[in-house]
Amino acid sequence: MLHQESGSGTTPPRRPARRAALIFVLLIAVICGAVAAGSLWSAGSTTDRELAAHRHQVTATTTGPAKDPPVATRYGSKAQAVAPAVWEQPENVRRSGNIHVPSRTPEGRAVTIWVDDAGSPARPPGSSADRAFTSLAGGTGAAGVVGVAGVAVVLLVRRRTEGHRLAGWEREWEQVEPVWSGRLHRGSGAGDDDD
Repeated sequence: MLHQESGSGTTPPRRPARRAALIFVLLIAVICGAVAAGSLWSAGSTTDRELAAHRHQVTATTTGPAKDPPVATRYGSKAQAVAPAVWEQPENVRRSGNIHVPSRTPEGRAVTIWVDDAGSPARPPGSSADRAFTSLAGGTGAAGVVGVAGVAVVLLVRRRTEGHRLAGWEREWEQVEPVWSGRLHRGSGAGDDDD
């Protein structure tokens, strides 16, 4: 039986199913993004706690003036320079080296730095703001990947389904068209002259 779609504005029954599939894919993407963000937050918290156990703040004293780096860098919100300094870590063990300091820091200035268990300068443990940004970025990325992949699958399935539907329509038309147009099927005997 041949299905005809009228121009009366009725919605084909497949369209709500497509919308439902897309909504389902987007819902799955949001859930995956939330799970990824939560996992990143949890992993970051654990890493930061472990790192914080091996990071210590000490007071260093600059032994020379700050030198601005040849290329401008940013550390936090202040431009960073490098200066030679001395500090103690562990207690009563004198250390020296170059540390990051604010630009134009003079010799003899006390500066708080982070060091590891061995007393070497080290990056500070991560902050909640850093962890939140990483979690949000990771969750958004995961949701985007899942969403794009899901929509691509829905569109691919739609295209294949549409192709099968059109092929079925062509087969039905091949059977109906000769009768509808007044042509007879080949081999029907009418109009054949074997003489």
